[in-house]
Amino acid sequence: MIPSPLATRQQAPCWQHALREAFLRPAELLDFLELDPALPALAPALARDFPLRVPRGYASRMRKGDPLDPLFLQVWPASAEAAEVAGFGLDAVGDLQRLRDGGVVHKYDGRVLVMTTGACAIHCRYCFRRHFPYSDHLAARDHWRAALDTIAGDDSIREVILSGGDPLSLSDDKLGELVDALDGIPHLRRLRIHTRQPIVLPERIDERLLGWLGRSRLQKIMVLHANHPRELDDDVARALQPLRHAGVTLLNQSVLLRRINDDAGTLVALSERLCECGVLPYYVHLLDRVRGTAHFEVEEAAARALMEALLARLPGYLVPRLVREEPGRTSKTPIAW
Repeated sequence: MIPSPLATRQQAPCWQHALREAFLRPAELLDFLELDPALPALAPALARDFPLRVPRGYASRMRKGDPLDPLFLQVWPASAEAAEVAGFGLDAVGDLQRLRDGGVVHKYDGRVLVMTTGACAIHCRYCFRRHFPYSDHLAARDHWRAALDTIAGDDSIREVILSGGDPLSLSDDKLGELVDALDGIPHLRRLRIHTRQPIVLPERIDERLLGWLGRSRLQKIMVLHANHPRELDDDVARALQPLRHAGVTLLNQSVLLRRINDDAGTLVALSERLCECGVLPYYVHLLDRVRGTAHFEVEEAAARALMEALLARLPGYLVPRLVREEPGRTSKTPIAW
C-alpha cells in the first residue's frame, strides 16, 4: 500500500524539533553551504535585533558553494542592511497607524488582521515587519480576550486574517482556542492565514493543525509565501496536499526581489510550479520600503516589463497581480502594465 501524504508527514520529525534545529549562527550556515566566510560578499551585518534563523530543510535546498543562490540571498544578513537610504523607514505599510485593541489591525473594509505572534520559522531579510514592536501589540494575551472583543463588537468585519510574525509558529492548542472562539462570532464568514511555514518548514502540516482547521465553520484561505520555484520541493508539495483535501483554498504571494526573482524565467517557473502544487498565484508585491532592505528593491518600470512578459507566456489565471502597499490606502494599490 502506498502511504498517504499525511502519513509520510507524520513519520518525519515533529515541527517543533525541526524548528529547534534551525541555523542561528551565520558561521554554521556558511560551513553547511561550503561557503568561504572570507568572501567580501559574505561580510554580515550586525543583526542583533533581527538575527539569522534558517530551518535546515530550507537550507538543504540551497546550492552549496554559491554565494548568489537565490534562497541564500533571502536569509543572509548582508552588510548592505546597515546602509541608511532615504525613503526607507520603520513602519513601511502604516500598521501602527491602524492598530486597535488586542493587536488587531483594521486597514481594509470588512477585514481585520490579528497580530498573533512575532515569531517566524525563518527570518527573511526583506521582512516589512522586522522593526514592528510585537511585545506591545500581541493578540494572544489573556486567551485572545481583547482581540475577540474588538472583532465581536464590529459587525462590519466578515474576515479575520491571522498574521504576525507567522501564526503557525504558535501551538495548535493556542491557535485552536482562537479559531474556536472566532467560530462563535456570527458575523464572521472567512478565516485567512498568512504563513510561510508550509514553504520553509513543511513538517508543520500535521494532524493537529488539520484538526482545528477542519472543525471550523468558517471558509478557510491560506496565503502562502514563496518567492522562487526552488522553494517548492517535493516535501512542500506533499505537505500541501492534505490542506487542499481539507477544503483550504491555497494562494501565494511573492515579493519582487533584486537578484532573486527579478527575471521572467524565474517568475514563470514559480507560477507553473505553484500550479503543480495546487496553489494559485495571487500577488507579486513591490518591496515594502522598510529600513535595511533597499538592496532588494526592483524599479517599478522593470516590474511592469516583467509582468508583460508573464502575460505573454502564461495563462491569465497563473499571472499574479502586481501591487504595492501604501500607508493610508483602503486596499493594495494595483500597478497597471
